[in-house]
Amino acid sequence: MTKIPFDNSYVRLPDGFFVRRAPTPVAAPRLIRLNRALAANLGMDPDWLAGSAGVRMLAGNSVPEGAEPIATAYAGHQFGNFVPQLGDGRAVLLGEVVDRDGQRRDIQLKGAGPTPFSRRGDGRAALGPVLREYLVSEAMAALGIPTTRALAAVATGELVVRETRLPGAVLARVAASHIRVGTFQYFAARGDAEAVRTLADHALARHYPEASSAEHPYRALLDGVVARQAELVASWLLVGFVHGVMNTDNMSVAGETIDYGPCAFLDAYDPRTSFSSIDAHGRYAYGQQPGIALWNLTRLAEALLPLLADDEAAVEAAEALLAGFGPRFEKAYHDGLAHKLGLSADRDGAVALADDLLARMAENRADFTLTFRRLCDAAERPEADAGVRDLFVDPTEYDAWAVRWRKLLDEEGRTPAATASAMRAINPAFIPRNHHVEAMIAAAVEQGDFGPFEELLAVLSRPYDDQPAHACYAEAPEGGGADYRTFCGT
Repeated sequence: MTKIPFDNSYVRLPDGFFVRRAPTPVAAPRLIRLNRALAANLGMDPDWLAGSAGVRMLAGNSVPEGAEPIATAYAGHQFGNFVPQLGDGRAVLLGEVVDRDGQRRDIQLKGAGPTPFSRRGDGRAALGPVLREYLVSEAMAALGIPTTRALAAVATGELVVRETRLPGAVLARVAASHIRVGTFQYFAARGDAEAVRTLADHALARHYPEASSAEHPYRALLDGVVARQAELVASWLLVGFVHGVMNTDNMSVAGETIDYGPCAFLDAYDPRTSFSSIDAHGRYAYGQQPGIALWNLTRLAEALLPLLADDEAAVEAAEALLAGFGPRFEKAYHDGLAHKLGLSADRDGAVALADDLLARMAENRADFTLTFRRLCDAAERPEADAGVRDLFVDPTEYDAWAVRWRKLLDEEGRTPAATASAMRAINPAFIPRNHHVEAMIAAAVEQGDFGPFEELLAVLSRPYDDQPAHACYAEAPEGGGADYRTFCGT
Protein backbone atom coordinates (compact mmCIF):
# COMPACT_ATOMS: atom_id res chain seq x y z
CA MET A 1 0.00 0.00 0.00
CA THR A 2 1.30 3.45 -0.92
CA LYS A 3 1.92 5.36 2.29
CA ILE A 4 1.91 8.79 0.62
CA PRO A 5 -0.69 9.52 -2.10
CA PHE A 6 1.63 11.26 -4.56
CA ASP A 7 0.13 12.93 -7.62
CA ASN A 8 3.00 14.77 -9.28
CA SER A 9 2.47 17.49 -11.88
CA TYR A 10 5.63 19.62 -11.99
CA VAL A 11 7.71 16.65 -13.05
CA ARG A 12 5.56 16.39 -16.18
CA LEU A 13 6.99 19.68 -17.41
CA PRO A 14 9.97 19.61 -19.79
CA ASP A 15 13.31 18.44 -18.43
CA GLY A 16 14.79 21.95 -18.45
CA PHE A 17 12.55 22.89 -15.53
CA PHE A 18 14.37 20.58 -13.11
CA VAL A 19 16.95 17.86 -12.70
CA ARG A 20 16.09 14.48 -11.29
CA ARG A 21 18.00 14.01 -8.08
CA ALA A 22 17.35 11.71 -5.14
CA PRO A 23 18.13 12.98 -1.65
CA THR A 24 21.49 11.98 -0.17
CA PRO A 25 21.15 9.58 2.81
CA VAL A 26 22.29 10.69 6.26
CA ALA A 27 24.12 8.74 8.96
CA ALA A 28 21.61 8.40 11.78
CA PRO A 29 18.18 9.96 11.20
CA ARG A 30 16.16 10.75 14.32
CA LEU A 31 12.77 12.42 14.42
CA ILE A 32 12.73 15.72 16.28
CA ARG A 33 9.17 16.80 15.54
CA LEU A 34 6.31 15.59 13.36
CA ASN A 35 3.36 17.83 12.54
CA ARG A 36 0.74 15.14 12.98
CA ALA A 37 -2.26 17.34 12.18
CA LEU A 38 -0.70 18.53 8.94
CA ALA A 39 0.29 14.98 8.00
CA ALA A 40 -3.29 13.80 8.44
CA ASN A 41 -4.59 16.70 6.32
CA LEU A 42 -2.16 15.67 3.58
CA GLY A 43 -3.62 12.16 3.58
CA MET A 44 -0.61 10.61 5.31
CA ASP A 45 -0.57 8.25 8.26
CA PRO A 46 1.13 10.11 11.13
CA ASP A 47 1.98 6.88 12.93
CA TRP A 48 3.75 5.53 9.86
CA LEU A 49 5.64 8.78 9.39
CA ALA A 50 6.79 8.69 13.02
CA GLY A 51 7.99 5.09 12.63
CA SER A 52 11.38 3.99 11.35
CA ALA A 53 10.32 3.76 7.69
CA GLY A 54 8.69 7.18 7.77
CA VAL A 55 11.68 8.82 9.45
CA ARG A 56 14.01 7.34 6.85
CA MET A 57 11.86 8.89 4.16
CA LEU A 58 11.71 12.28 5.93
CA ALA A 59 15.50 12.27 6.26
CA GLY A 60 16.05 11.37 2.62
CA ASN A 61 17.39 7.86 3.29
CA SER A 62 14.64 6.23 1.26
CA VAL A 63 12.48 7.34 -1.64
CA PRO A 64 8.86 6.36 -1.10
CA GLU A 65 6.68 4.75 -3.72
CA GLY A 66 5.19 7.36 -6.03
CA ALA A 67 7.82 9.99 -5.33
CA GLU A 68 9.75 11.48 -8.26
CA PRO A 69 12.50 13.52 -6.56
CA ILE A 70 13.77 16.60 -8.40
CA ALA A 71 15.68 19.82 -7.83
CA THR A 72 13.95 22.73 -9.54
CA ALA A 73 15.67 25.38 -11.63
CA TYR A 74 15.26 29.11 -11.06
CA ALA A 75 17.16 32.39 -11.22
CA GLY A 76 16.76 35.52 -9.12
CA HIS A 77 17.70 39.03 -8.16
CA GLN A 78 19.65 38.79 -4.91
CA PHE A 79 19.90 42.18 -3.20
CA GLY A 80 19.18 43.76 -6.58
CA ASN A 81 21.81 41.80 -8.52
CA PHE A 82 20.62 39.29 -11.09
CA VAL A 83 21.96 35.73 -10.87
CA PRO A 84 20.87 33.79 -13.99
CA GLN A 85 21.06 30.36 -12.34
CA LEU A 86 20.29 29.51 -8.73
CA GLY A 87 17.97 26.54 -8.30
CA ASP A 88 17.44 24.12 -5.44
CA GLY A 89 20.95 23.81 -4.09
CA ARG A 90 20.04 21.94 -0.92
CA ALA A 91 16.45 20.90 -1.39
CA VAL A 92 14.77 18.01 -3.13
CA LEU A 93 11.12 18.08 -4.13
CA LEU A 94 9.83 14.57 -3.47
CA GLY A 95 6.49 15.09 -5.19
CA GLU A 96 3.00 16.44 -4.69
CA VAL A 97 -0.14 15.37 -2.88
CA VAL A 98 -3.70 16.64 -2.98
CA ASP A 99 -4.80 17.33 0.57
CA ARG A 100 -8.19 16.72 2.13
CA ASP A 101 -9.27 20.24 1.16
CA GLY A 102 -8.56 19.48 -2.50
CA GLN A 103 -5.44 21.65 -2.56
CA ARG A 104 -2.26 20.47 -4.28
CA ARG A 105 0.82 20.57 -2.03
CA ASP A 106 4.54 20.08 -2.64
CA ILE A 107 6.50 17.87 -0.25
CA GLN A 108 10.11 19.06 -0.18
CA LEU A 109 13.12 18.00 1.88
CA LYS A 110 15.32 20.97 2.74
CA GLY A 111 18.91 20.07 3.64
CA ALA A 112 18.68 16.84 1.64
CA GLY A 113 22.16 16.98 0.09
CA PRO A 114 23.89 18.50 -2.93
CA THR A 115 22.30 18.96 -6.34
CA PRO A 116 23.64 20.32 -9.64
CA PHE A 117 22.53 23.76 -8.36
CA SER A 118 24.55 23.63 -5.12
CA ARG A 119 27.36 25.91 -6.37
CA ARG A 120 30.00 24.06 -4.34
CA GLY A 121 27.77 23.96 -1.25
CA ASP A 122 27.27 20.83 0.80
CA GLY A 123 23.51 20.79 0.30
CA ARG A 124 22.92 20.36 4.01
CA ALA A 125 21.15 22.37 6.68
CA ALA A 126 22.16 23.05 10.25
CA LEU A 127 19.80 22.27 13.10
CA GLY A 128 19.29 25.89 14.17
CA PRO A 129 17.86 27.21 10.87
CA VAL A 130 15.68 24.10 10.54
CA LEU A 131 14.14 24.70 13.96
CA ARG A 132 13.73 28.41 13.19
CA GLU A 133 11.85 27.71 9.97
CA TYR A 134 9.71 25.03 11.59
CA LEU A 135 8.72 27.29 14.45
CA VAL A 136 8.26 30.55 12.54
CA SER A 137 6.35 29.03 9.63
CA GLU A 138 3.97 27.28 12.01
CA ALA A 139 3.60 30.49 14.02
CA MET A 140 2.72 32.36 10.82
CA ALA A 141 0.10 29.73 10.00
CA ALA A 142 -1.42 30.12 13.46
CA LEU A 143 -1.49 33.90 12.94
CA GLY A 144 -3.53 33.31 9.78
CA ILE A 145 -0.85 34.40 7.32
CA PRO A 146 -0.35 32.41 4.09
CA THR A 147 2.84 30.41 4.47
CA THR A 148 4.69 27.26 3.67
CA ARG A 149 4.27 24.71 6.45
CA ALA A 150 6.59 22.43 8.39
CA LEU A 151 5.76 18.73 8.22
CA ALA A 152 8.75 17.40 10.14
CA ALA A 153 12.22 18.13 11.45
CA VAL A 154 14.73 15.28 11.49
CA ALA A 155 18.21 15.22 12.99
CA THR A 156 20.78 13.67 10.66
CA GLY A 157 23.38 12.43 13.12
CA GLU A 158 25.98 14.33 11.08
CA LEU A 159 27.79 17.63 11.49
CA VAL A 160 27.78 20.47 8.98
CA VAL A 161 30.55 23.02 8.74
CA ARG A 162 29.58 26.68 8.81
CA GLU A 163 31.50 29.13 11.01
CA THR A 164 31.78 26.13 13.33
CA ARG A 165 30.76 22.48 13.23
CA LEU A 166 27.04 22.22 13.91
CA PRO A 167 24.53 19.37 14.16
CA GLY A 168 22.69 18.78 10.90
CA ALA A 169 18.99 18.42 10.25
CA VAL A 170 16.46 18.08 7.44
CA LEU A 171 13.19 20.01 7.24
CA ALA A 172 10.24 18.45 5.45
CA ARG A 173 8.46 21.49 4.03
CA VAL A 174 4.98 21.73 2.50
CA ALA A 175 4.07 24.45 -0.01
CA ALA A 176 1.29 25.27 -2.44
CA SER A 177 4.17 25.13 -4.91
CA HIS A 178 7.78 26.20 -5.14
CA ILE A 179 7.25 28.31 -8.27
CA ARG A 180 8.97 31.63 -7.70
CA VAL A 181 9.30 34.91 -9.54
CA GLY A 182 12.83 33.67 -10.15
CA THR A 183 11.49 30.58 -11.90
CA PHE A 184 9.99 32.79 -14.60
CA GLN A 185 13.17 34.86 -14.72
CA TYR A 186 15.24 31.73 -15.32
CA PHE A 187 13.59 31.07 -18.66
CA ALA A 188 13.05 34.70 -19.64
CA ALA A 189 16.77 35.39 -19.21
CA ARG A 190 17.47 32.57 -21.67
CA GLY A 191 15.05 33.97 -24.22
CA ASP A 192 12.97 30.79 -23.94
CA ALA A 193 9.52 32.26 -24.52
CA GLU A 194 7.97 28.83 -24.95
CA ALA A 195 9.18 27.72 -21.51
CA VAL A 196 7.82 30.93 -19.98
CA ARG A 197 4.46 30.14 -21.57
CA THR A 198 4.55 26.54 -20.35
CA LEU A 199 5.34 27.69 -16.82
CA ALA A 200 2.60 30.33 -16.94
CA ASP A 201 0.08 27.74 -18.07
CA HIS A 202 1.13 25.48 -15.20
CA ALA A 203 0.85 28.31 -12.67
CA LEU A 204 -2.57 29.28 -14.02
CA ALA A 205 -3.91 25.74 -13.75
CA ARG A 206 -2.44 25.21 -10.30
CA HIS A 207 -2.94 28.54 -8.54
CA TYR A 208 -5.30 30.73 -10.57
CA PRO A 209 -7.67 28.36 -12.42
CA GLU A 210 -10.36 31.03 -12.59
CA ALA A 211 -7.95 33.21 -14.61
CA SER A 212 -7.53 30.54 -17.29
CA SER A 213 -10.88 31.47 -18.81
CA ALA A 214 -10.23 35.23 -18.76
CA GLU A 215 -10.01 37.16 -22.01
CA HIS A 216 -6.29 37.64 -21.36
CA PRO A 217 -5.25 34.73 -19.10
CA TYR A 218 -1.61 35.81 -18.67
CA ARG A 219 -2.63 39.30 -17.67
CA ALA A 220 -5.05 37.74 -15.20
CA LEU A 221 -2.17 35.62 -13.88
CA LEU A 222 -0.02 38.67 -13.23
CA ASP A 223 -2.97 40.48 -11.70
CA GLY A 224 -3.60 37.54 -9.39
CA VAL A 225 -0.01 37.42 -8.19
CA VAL A 226 -0.02 41.19 -7.64
CA ALA A 227 -3.21 40.94 -5.56
CA ARG A 228 -1.96 38.09 -3.39
CA GLN A 229 1.41 39.70 -2.76
CA ALA A 230 -0.21 43.01 -1.80
CA GLU A 231 -2.35 41.28 0.81
CA LEU A 232 0.52 39.06 1.98
CA VAL A 233 2.94 41.91 2.63
CA ALA A 234 0.20 43.89 4.38
CA SER A 235 -0.37 40.91 6.67
CA TRP A 236 3.37 40.81 7.45
CA LEU A 237 3.41 44.44 8.49
CA LEU A 238 0.33 44.04 10.65
CA VAL A 239 2.13 41.52 12.90
CA GLY A 240 5.57 43.15 12.71
CA PHE A 241 7.19 40.47 10.54
CA VAL A 242 10.43 41.19 8.68
CA HIS A 243 11.20 38.60 5.99
CA GLY A 244 14.81 39.68 5.78
CA VAL A 245 15.73 38.44 2.30
CA MET A 246 13.05 39.37 -0.23
CA ASN A 247 15.03 38.32 -3.29
CA THR A 248 12.95 37.45 -6.34
CA ASP A 249 13.83 33.78 -5.84
CA ASN A 250 12.15 34.03 -2.43
CA MET A 251 8.80 35.30 -3.72
CA SER A 252 6.23 32.60 -4.38
CA VAL A 253 3.72 33.16 -7.17
CA ALA A 254 1.22 31.25 -5.02
CA GLY A 255 1.20 34.12 -2.53
CA GLU A 256 2.71 32.24 0.40
CA THR A 257 5.50 33.34 2.72
CA ILE A 258 8.47 31.20 1.74
CA ASP A 259 12.12 30.73 2.71
CA TYR A 260 12.53 31.72 6.34
CA GLY A 261 16.19 32.66 6.48
CA PRO A 262 17.13 35.81 8.39
CA CYS A 263 13.52 36.53 9.34
CA ALA A 264 12.50 38.14 12.63
CA PHE A 265 9.73 40.10 14.32
CA LEU A 266 9.75 43.71 15.50
CA ASP A 267 10.14 44.38 19.19
CA ALA A 268 10.37 48.18 19.50
CA TYR A 269 8.58 49.74 16.53
CA ASP A 270 10.86 51.30 13.96
CA PRO A 271 10.10 50.97 10.22
CA ARG A 272 13.84 51.13 9.50
CA THR A 273 14.43 47.87 11.36
CA SER A 274 16.56 45.38 9.45
CA PHE A 275 17.76 42.32 11.36
CA SER A 276 19.66 40.50 8.63
CA SER A 277 23.44 40.47 8.99
CA ILE A 278 23.79 40.48 5.19
CA ASP A 279 21.43 43.42 4.60
CA ALA A 280 23.96 46.14 5.33
CA HIS A 281 21.96 48.95 3.68
CA GLY A 282 18.49 47.99 4.90
CA ARG A 283 17.15 47.05 1.48
CA TYR A 284 14.75 44.59 3.10
CA ALA A 285 13.91 46.57 6.25
CA TYR A 286 10.42 46.31 7.72
CA GLY A 287 9.12 49.49 6.11
CA GLN A 288 10.77 48.74 2.77
CA GLN A 289 8.86 45.50 2.21
CA PRO A 290 5.90 46.91 0.22
CA GLY A 291 8.23 48.72 -2.19
CA ILE A 292 10.43 45.66 -2.61
CA ALA A 293 7.38 43.50 -3.28
CA LEU A 294 6.39 45.84 -6.12
CA TRP A 295 9.98 45.81 -7.41
CA ASN A 296 9.91 42.02 -7.48
CA LEU A 297 6.53 41.97 -9.19
CA THR A 298 7.93 44.30 -11.83
CA ARG A 299 10.60 41.69 -12.54
CA LEU A 300 7.84 39.10 -12.94
CA ALA A 301 6.00 41.41 -15.33
CA GLU A 302 9.17 41.78 -17.39
CA ALA A 303 9.46 38.01 -17.69
CA LEU A 304 5.82 37.75 -18.78
CA LEU A 305 5.89 40.62 -21.31
CA PRO A 306 5.86 38.40 -24.43
CA LEU A 307 2.65 36.79 -23.16
CA LEU A 308 0.80 39.98 -22.27
CA ALA A 309 0.55 41.61 -25.70
CA ASP A 310 2.67 42.65 -28.64
CA ASP A 311 5.43 45.24 -28.32
CA GLU A 312 4.49 48.50 -26.54
CA ALA A 313 1.02 47.26 -25.68
CA ALA A 314 2.63 44.63 -23.42
CA VAL A 315 4.45 47.30 -21.42
CA GLU A 316 1.26 49.32 -21.07
CA ALA A 317 -0.64 46.25 -19.90
CA ALA A 318 2.08 45.39 -17.38
CA GLU A 319 2.21 48.93 -16.03
CA ALA A 320 -1.56 49.01 -15.60
CA LEU A 321 -1.53 45.72 -13.69
CA LEU A 322 1.40 46.74 -11.50
CA ALA A 323 -0.38 49.99 -10.69
CA GLY A 324 -2.94 47.91 -8.85
CA PHE A 325 -0.44 46.88 -6.20
CA GLY A 326 -0.38 50.18 -4.30
CA PRO A 327 -4.14 50.57 -3.80
CA ARG A 328 -4.53 46.90 -2.87
CA PHE A 329 -1.71 47.04 -0.36
CA GLU A 330 -2.92 50.31 1.15
CA LYS A 331 -6.46 48.99 1.54
CA ALA A 332 -5.36 45.73 3.15
CA TYR A 333 -2.87 47.47 5.42
CA HIS A 334 -5.05 50.40 6.45
CA ASP A 335 -8.13 48.22 6.93
CA GLY A 336 -6.01 45.95 9.11
CA LEU A 337 -4.68 48.85 11.17
CA ALA A 338 -8.19 50.18 11.74
CA HIS A 339 -9.35 46.78 12.92
CA LYS A 340 -6.33 46.47 15.21
CA LEU A 341 -7.58 49.66 16.88
CA GLY A 342 -11.15 48.35 17.18
CA LEU A 343 -12.42 50.61 14.42
CA SER A 344 -14.35 49.99 11.22
CA ALA A 345 -12.27 50.16 8.06
CA ASP A 346 -14.43 52.98 6.72
CA ARG A 347 -14.41 55.03 9.94
CA ASP A 348 -13.41 58.61 9.12
CA GLY A 349 -10.11 59.43 10.74
CA ALA A 350 -9.11 55.80 11.41
CA VAL A 351 -6.15 55.82 9.02
CA ALA A 352 -4.81 59.14 10.28
CA LEU A 353 -5.21 57.95 13.86
CA ALA A 354 -3.32 54.73 13.14
CA ASP A 355 -0.53 56.53 11.34
CA ASP A 356 -0.19 58.96 14.22
CA LEU A 357 0.03 56.12 16.73
CA LEU A 358 2.80 54.43 14.73
CA ALA A 359 4.73 57.70 14.55
CA ARG A 360 4.47 58.14 18.32
CA MET A 361 5.47 54.51 18.87
CA ALA A 362 8.57 55.00 16.72
CA GLU A 363 9.56 58.14 18.59
CA ASN A 364 9.09 56.40 21.94
CA ARG A 365 10.52 52.96 21.10
CA ALA A 366 7.21 51.36 22.07
CA ASP A 367 6.96 47.63 21.58
CA PHE A 368 4.83 46.84 18.52
CA THR A 369 3.04 43.70 19.67
CA LEU A 370 2.58 44.74 23.29
CA THR A 371 1.18 48.14 22.36
CA PHE A 372 -1.60 46.72 20.25
CA ARG A 373 -2.35 43.85 22.63
CA ARG A 374 -2.56 46.17 25.64
CA LEU A 375 -4.85 48.48 23.70
CA CYS A 376 -7.34 45.60 23.76
CA ASP A 377 -7.54 45.92 27.54
CA ALA A 378 -7.61 49.70 27.34
CA ALA A 379 -10.59 49.56 24.97
CA GLU A 380 -12.51 47.66 27.62
CA ARG A 381 -11.20 49.38 30.74
CA PRO A 382 -9.75 52.91 30.61
CA GLU A 383 -7.73 52.19 33.74
CA ALA A 384 -5.74 49.73 31.60
CA ASP A 385 -4.21 52.74 29.87
CA ALA A 386 -1.41 52.43 32.42
CA GLY A 387 -0.13 49.29 30.71
CA VAL A 388 0.11 51.06 27.37
CA ARG A 389 1.64 54.21 28.85
CA ASP A 390 4.43 52.13 30.37
CA LEU A 391 5.62 51.23 26.87
CA PHE A 392 6.28 54.88 25.90
CA VAL A 393 9.37 56.84 26.86
CA ASP A 394 7.09 59.86 27.15
CA PRO A 395 3.71 58.53 28.36
CA THR A 396 1.98 61.82 27.59
CA GLU A 397 2.44 61.02 23.89
CA TYR A 398 0.03 58.14 24.40
CA ASP A 399 -2.36 60.18 26.52
CA ALA A 400 -2.88 62.79 23.80
CA TRP A 401 -3.49 60.08 21.23
CA ALA A 402 -5.86 58.05 23.42
CA VAL A 403 -8.32 60.94 23.73
CA ARG A 404 -8.86 60.93 19.95
CA TRP A 405 -8.96 57.12 19.86
CA ARG A 406 -11.74 56.89 22.42
CA LYS A 407 -13.78 59.47 20.55
CA LEU A 408 -13.72 57.26 17.45
CA LEU A 409 -14.46 54.17 19.53
CA ASP A 410 -17.56 55.88 20.92
CA GLU A 411 -18.72 56.56 17.36
CA GLU A 412 -18.54 52.82 16.61
CA GLY A 413 -21.45 52.18 18.96
CA ARG A 414 -20.25 48.78 20.21
CA THR A 415 -19.91 47.80 23.84
CA PRO A 416 -16.39 48.01 25.24
CA ALA A 417 -16.40 44.25 25.81
CA ALA A 418 -17.34 43.55 22.18
CA THR A 419 -14.66 45.92 20.92
CA ALA A 420 -12.00 44.35 23.12
CA SER A 421 -12.99 40.85 22.06
CA ALA A 422 -12.74 41.74 18.37
CA MET A 423 -9.35 43.37 18.94
CA ARG A 424 -7.96 40.36 20.81
CA ALA A 425 -8.88 38.16 17.85
CA ILE A 426 -6.47 40.05 15.56
CA ASN A 427 -3.81 41.48 17.90
CA PRO A 428 -1.64 38.56 18.97
CA ALA A 429 -0.42 38.19 22.51
CA PHE A 430 2.40 35.95 21.36
CA ILE A 431 4.78 36.17 18.41
CA PRO A 432 8.11 34.36 17.94
CA ARG A 433 10.07 36.81 20.08
CA ASN A 434 13.61 36.86 18.74
CA HIS A 435 15.29 36.36 22.10
CA HIS A 436 13.12 33.35 22.86
CA VAL A 437 13.79 31.86 19.42
CA GLU A 438 17.53 32.21 19.98
CA ALA A 439 17.30 30.66 23.46
CA MET A 440 15.35 27.74 22.00
CA ILE A 441 17.95 27.20 19.28
CA ALA A 442 20.83 27.42 21.75
CA ALA A 443 19.23 24.82 24.02
CA ALA A 444 18.74 22.41 21.12
CA VAL A 445 22.12 22.93 19.42
CA GLU A 446 24.34 23.22 22.48
CA GLN A 447 22.58 20.89 24.92
CA GLY A 448 20.39 18.65 22.79
CA ASP A 449 17.41 19.95 24.78
CA PHE A 450 14.27 20.29 22.65
CA GLY A 451 11.99 21.14 25.58
CA PRO A 452 12.13 24.90 24.91
CA PHE A 453 11.35 24.26 21.22
CA GLU A 454 8.28 22.17 22.10
CA GLU A 455 7.04 24.65 24.69
CA LEU A 456 7.49 27.70 22.46
CA LEU A 457 5.84 25.89 19.56
CA ALA A 458 2.83 25.06 21.74
CA VAL A 459 2.50 28.68 22.92
CA LEU A 460 2.71 30.04 19.38
CA SER A 461 0.04 27.64 18.15
CA ARG A 462 -2.46 29.81 20.12
CA PRO A 463 -1.16 33.34 19.48
CA TYR A 464 -4.41 35.16 20.19
CA ASP A 465 -5.16 33.44 23.51
CA ASP A 466 -4.12 34.79 26.87
CA GLN A 467 -1.88 32.13 28.37
CA PRO A 468 -1.01 33.32 31.89
CA ALA A 469 1.21 30.30 32.56
CA HIS A 470 3.40 31.33 29.63
CA ALA A 471 3.30 35.11 30.06
CA CYS A 472 7.10 35.26 29.90
CA TYR A 473 6.95 34.50 26.18
CA ALA A 474 5.04 37.74 25.59
CA GLU A 475 7.65 39.91 27.26
CA ALA A 476 9.84 42.26 25.24
CA PRO A 477 13.61 41.94 25.47
CA GLU A 478 15.67 44.43 27.39
CA GLY A 479 16.68 47.37 25.23
CA GLY A 480 13.91 46.77 22.69
CA GLY A 481 15.90 44.25 20.64
CA ALA A 482 17.59 46.92 18.53
CA ASP A 483 20.91 45.08 18.35
CA TYR A 484 19.47 41.71 17.33
CA ARG A 485 20.95 40.15 14.17
CA THR A 486 19.89 37.14 12.13
CA PHE A 487 21.82 34.99 9.68
CA CYS A 488 20.56 33.15 6.62
CA GLY A 489 21.88 29.78 7.80
CA THR A 490 22.91 28.43 4.40
